[in-house]
Order: sequence, then C-alpha cells, then structure tokens
Amino acid sequence: MSVLVGKQAPDFKASAVMADGSINAEFALSDYRGKYVVLFFYPLDFTFVCPTELIAFSKRIKEFEDRDVQVIGCSIDSQFTHVAWRNTPVDEGGIGPVTYPLVADVKHQICQAYDVEFQAAGVAFRGSFLIGKDGKVHHQVVNDLPLGRNVDEMLRMIDALQFTEKYGEVCPAGWNKGDEGMKPNAEGVASYLKEKAEKL
Repeated sequence: MSVLVGKQAPDFKASAVMADGSINAEFALSDYRGKYVVLFFYPLDFTFVCPTELIAFSKRIKEFEDRDVQVIGCSIDSQFTHVAWRNTPVDEGGIGPVTYPLVADVKHQICQAYDVEFQAAGVAFRGSFLIGKDGKVHHQVVNDLPLGRNVDEMLRMIDALQFTEKYGEVCPAGWNKGDEGMKPNAEGVASYLKEKAEKL
C-alpha cells in the first residue's frame, strides 16, 4: 500500500451526488484546490459499518466547515445508487441527506490511484486522507473493512495541521486544540519533556 503523505493528492474527475442531492457529472478534486479536503473511501452503499461513518461525518459537518474543510466521500457505487441510499430512511439502513458530496468511482480508478482498493472483494478499504490547501496529503489512515474510523480523530488531525501551519510549532503525542505545541529543535523538545513527560 502506497504512502501518499507529502505527495500531491491524485486528482480525479467523476460523477458525484452533491449535498443538495443534485448530480454533478464533472466533479473534480482540483475544484477544491486552496481549501482543506478530507477525502474518505468506504466499501459500499447499503452495507453495515458504512452508514455509521457517513452519518458521523454528516453530523459533524459544521465542525469541518468551521475549519475551512470540504468533506468528500467516495465508493465504487454509481451516482444513482448514492441517490437511492440518500433517499432511504436511516431506520431502514439509509444515510439520509448527508451534507457533503459522494463520488461515484464505478471504474475503480480513484481507489486505485489512492491505493486503497481491496481487490479480493472488489471494493475500497476505509481510507481517509487529509489534503492541505497546497494539494498535498498530510495525513492518511486505512482501516480494514470491519473497523469503523474515528471522525473526531480526523478533526484532531486538522487542528494539528492548522496549528503547525499558523505557529510553526509541532504537535506532540496526544496533542489537542488548545494545548501547547513544541518548538521543532533540541531546546524545544527538552523544555516540553521537562514539563510534560510524566503526562504522556
């Protein structure tokens, strides 16, 4: 599996179901250049762990928007299946009108470009990618099919990236928004550990 961190996120163009339910046949990742993007892959519509993840992202969408982040979901389903899943009530296994685009990767080209395709099952693993305003991947994590991801951890990663960009400091283990950062030098780590090592 490829490590994309530090590299330009592979661009793509595909059909997608937008947050308002309309279909955009020319959806492109490059349209969001200059904005933070969380691109996440999931195996399949109308499955089991997947709706919990998509609903969790949707419920936290304001927290992403407040951080200037565009959330984008992607699976190998068609745009029409995405529409059907959005139109299925939550208590019947649907996801309802989620608040971000769902990309249709019917040719598997996008999941292959991000190297998250599980070929044995013909679907994507649960890959999550944090893309910066510069178009580079700054964080990635890939879960096996049964393992649902932690949306709050992605928010923490966004906070860490934005903190580092703003202040030029680095974020130690367990860092959360509002915590102190660390100067990226020998003096900085020594000073930080002197005060915080016992709490790590």
